[in-house]
Amino acid sequence: MTIATEQRSELAHRSTDGIEVALFWSRATNQITIKLIDARLDERLEFEVARHKALDAFRHPYAYAPGQALDELVTTREAVQT
Repeated sequence: MTIATEQRSELAHRSTDGIEVALFWSRATNQITIKLIDARLDERLEFEVARHKALDAFRHPYAYAPGQALDELVTTREAVQT
C-alpha cells in the first residue's frame, strides 16, 4: 500500500518580525493555501483562498483567515500575555 503525498509548490514566502507567510499551490487539488507561522507564540495556521485572491491574501493574510481560527489565536495570545 502506498500513501500519496500531496505535491505542493511554494509560490511566495516572506518573514517579518517572527511571522512567516507562505503561499502554496497544490498540484493534486489545484487549490491555493496560505500558511501563517508565528514563531513568537509557536502557532501555525493554514487555510485555503480563492485563486483570484491569492496575492492579496498573501499580502494581508489576517484579512483572509477564517474568523474562528483567528479567535483561537487571539485567545492563545491573551493567555500567554497574562
